[in-house]
Amino acid sequence: MTDQPGAVAADGLAGVVWHPSPNFGPRRDGLTPRLIVLHYTQMADARQALERLCDPDAAVSAHYLIGACGTVWQLVEERARAWHAGAGSWRGQEDVNSRSIGIELDNDGASPFAAPLMLALERLLPAIRRRWAIPPEGVIAHSDMAPTRKADPGPRFDWRRLALRGDAVWPAPGMAAGRAETSLAASLDRLGYPPVSPDERLRAFRLRFRPGATGPETATDRALAAALAEGELLRKSAQVYE
Repeated sequence: MTDQPGAVAADGLAGVVWHPSPNFGPRRDGLTPRLIVLHYTQMADARQALERLCDPDAAVSAHYLIGACGTVWQLVEERARAWHAGAGSWRGQEDVNSRSIGIELDNDGASPFAAPLMLALERLLPAIRRRWAIPPEGVIAHSDMAPTRKADPGPRFDWRRLALRGDAVWPAPGMAAGRAETSLAASLDRLGYPPVSPDERLRAFRLRFRPGATGPETATDRALAAALAEGELLRKSAQVYE
């Protein structure tokens, strides 16, 4: 699958293919994007995902879809409310659809994310963040805001890579020391996780920051969550350029 030469999306992004979905509406209560929510499609390929995200009977959409080949499709204008997040909340705020930009990533949920896809995401994220003044803390996983329902973009997604570019958060090396006794629940509250069961919140936190970790809560979980909640973050690498 390839894009159209010189294609420009509705928001003026050169190289992004405008492929409108009927599945959108106005943002409610005058809200504007303060979050970017990342998803995986969990489908066979980008073509299937594109068809579903544009199917009025499916009643789902996203602002962008990035294919494994690196093609970026814009389906909904950023000022409109796409239907990607569903039920959930972040930092005590519901109706995440009205508060966010949704990006679907062409991935089956079990495989590594393709290199062209990640490069395209790294070009797209800074542009969106600049337009809406979204801080790195505002780039979240679907599983962060809907931990009882969702696992995407899953344990194979490289959040640290985005943090090194300044487009997400990751705990700074060594900053978890001395924080092992801090309440995990209090730290997750500060970060923004919804008030669901402790096990579901721990699962969502680990999906993003400790993929592969299992079992009961540990001192490592508490220390990492406390470092993040206190703003002890990995900083943008001097070797990374937009």
